[in-house]
Amino acid sequence: MTKQQGQGNAGGSERRRNAAGRERNRPEPRGFSTAAPSERTRRADPARLVAFEVLRAVAADDAYANLVLPVSIRKHRLDKRDAGFATELAYGALRGQGTYDAVLATCVDRPLEKLDPAILDALRIGTHQLLAMRVPAHAALDQTVGLARAVIGAGPSALINAVLRRVSAKNLEEWVAELTAGLTDATKISSLTHSHPEWIVRALRQALVDHGRDVSEIETLLAANNAAPVVNLLALPGLGSLDEAFDAGAEPGELAEGSALFSAGDVGRLESIRVGTTRVQDAGSQLVARALAAVELNSAGHDGAAGTGRHEQWLDLCAGPGGKSALLGALAQQRGHTLVANEPAEHRAQLVRQALRPLDPAVWTVRVGDGRTVAEEFPDTFDRVLVDAPCTGLGALRRRPEARWRRKPSDIAGLGTLQRELLAAALKAVRPGGVVAYVTCSPHPAETSAVVQDCLRRHDDVELIDAGAALDGVSLTGALAAGHESTAQLWPHVHGTDAMFLALIRRTA
Repeated sequence: MTKQQGQGNAGGSERRRNAAGRERNRPEPRGFSTAAPSERTRRADPARLVAFEVLRAVAADDAYANLVLPVSIRKHRLDKRDAGFATELAYGALRGQGTYDAVLATCVDRPLEKLDPAILDALRIGTHQLLAMRVPAHAALDQTVGLARAVIGAGPSALINAVLRRVSAKNLEEWVAELTAGLTDATKISSLTHSHPEWIVRALRQALVDHGRDVSEIETLLAANNAAPVVNLLALPGLGSLDEAFDAGAEPGELAEGSALFSAGDVGRLESIRVGTTRVQDAGSQLVARALAAVELNSAGHDGAAGTGRHEQWLDLCAGPGGKSALLGALAQQRGHTLVANEPAEHRAQLVRQALRPLDPAVWTVRVGDGRTVAEEFPDTFDRVLVDAPCTGLGALRRRPEARWRRKPSDIAGLGTLQRELLAAALKAVRPGGVVAYVTCSPHPAETSAVVQDCLRRHDDVELIDAGAALDGVSLTGALAAGHESTAQLWPHVHGTDAMFLALIRRTA
């Protein structure tokens, strides 16, 4: 039935009757869509559907967006343009969740926790389109309502439509001004403006000061955490090539040797990525691994001196999922050395094996076991040890948008204990004269400088090596200005990398 047929005649003079012939009590004729009911209820834009699936997996299954998103993109066979739209929509809605929920709380007639979680995720997707993407308001409204009809049901679509119309009444700047009006707490204002939990804002302010930077940089840092990062590529030394990536539009990396910046779509379509000789890895991660591989060793307790061609044994104590192991292994292979990659979980150990697959099998071994016990099997053994310790991941909020909402302040204590135990084990496993690199993808002082200072207090046979100088030595720029009190801290807003922390600790006896 067409819209005009449903209304009688164009003037609306006829009374409408139901199937029993009774007049309906409706003073004005009701307009109907020309689409069939099946089309109204089942059609969802594939790109928006992918974003919705990612948000649902993160919220309902505790999934990681960066793992769910590529699978969903392939399942729905999105082309390059739609894949980019879905990525921005999913990641943007997750990053902006704090601010968007504050906006939605003023537009919904009940507490947000009373909403069905799927409805709330649909509202977040619609809000991101309205406030932060170049999507016309009518398209954002229509497509989000269509998505809701298709995957949630026709019932909630009216609520979603009404709420998003209220959201569309102001732009993002106007909403933030309204939300922060009258506030005097700088942390709360920053939290609402940049969509970070307040405890993370406080932690990052403290981290800036602790690592020798001005606290006034906090606004720039928070904004950098909300910027979509460019994909960083690494060609494994001696094994990989970036030619295919450059042919596909990649640009040479500015910080790390053998790196590239890729913004030309799905990197998984590159053959070199599929075979593993080229890898996706943040430039900060590349630099800290290269710094450990390049640092000069002392020959105490070991025959021969560093750089004389003797065989070295390296250890990646917390190897999963294998990115840094692959780079270290390739560097070790070039120099005639070997690598042990340790990972406690078998499923993650398998990821490490896959990452190391392009290397000569004689170069590497994967040990499955608790890293805190590795010195019992390998005391005083390794020349170089990487401790890429489990941490809150506050330095990678650009790439892991859900992490800011998943982590809690209480996580710090448990992780701090584990970090100290792993570092202590590494210092027992490294030989005298060897070096341990303590690395976290977090700038939080409780996970960085506090752990290192505790180590120095508890061990009288260790010394710090200048990590800032070590990073400068492997950087293409040569002057990162990342060092502070012999440790080093990279920053998204300064270096364009994840906020990687590095301490290089030499065992002296």
